[in-house]
Amino acid sequence: MSVDTDRPVDRPKGHSHLPAGSKDRRVAPPPKLRRRPVLVAASIAAVCVGGLLGAFAWTASSDTRSVVAVRSAVERGAVIGREDLMAVQVGVDPALTPVPAGQVETLVGQRAAVDMAAGTLVTRDQVSATVLPPRGFSVVGVALPASLLPGEPLVTGDQVRVVATPGAGGEVVDGPPVTIPATVVGQHPDPDTGATVVSVQVPESRAAELAARAATGNVAIVLDSRER
Repeated sequence: MSVDTDRPVDRPKGHSHLPAGSKDRRVAPPPKLRRRPVLVAASIAAVCVGGLLGAFAWTASSDTRSVVAVRSAVERGAVIGREDLMAVQVGVDPALTPVPAGQVETLVGQRAAVDMAAGTLVTRDQVSATVLPPRGFSVVGVALPASLLPGEPLVTGDQVRVVATPGAGGEVVDGPPVTIPATVVGQHPDPDTGATVVSVQVPESRAAELAARAATGNVAIVLDSRER
């Protein structure tokens, strides 16, 4: 029986006609990229936010000012020395009016009108050319209920008279009552009694008398004219 050597050999479908032992070097097509609109929008938003934050940081840093601050605590009435002050760079709220660093020398030799804590900014209201009370005067606190105070709120600098009263159930004596002229230098409420403590400046010669009368509670404060 003869064999026909010219007849092609049947091969399974799907197999390439490659020599035995060789590898299929066909390159697979690249995967199709799928665009995700949500990720694109998020990326754009992130870029915008980053730009806004950078602009805000630059604006904040460029809006700082050099102002005067307290280096070491200064008690009320004490003379302010150059070593008590320092210059700091801060972003200042428009509502505040700290002293510019270039004017620090104008504060040296002044007196502290209030207790100045270390690290706080210095304003003009915190310093004074004179100490309180000045020589020859005293400050006395007078605690009174609202019924014995003027209906008009008192302010620092008001000229008042502290008038002796007969007290509850007392009789008004003939003649003018005892009065002591004074100047209001401050006031604050007393949470324990509900009264208002008015600090008044009086001559030294009248301070003891006023303190004794104020202790009885039989005094009232009269506001004199504010016209100057």
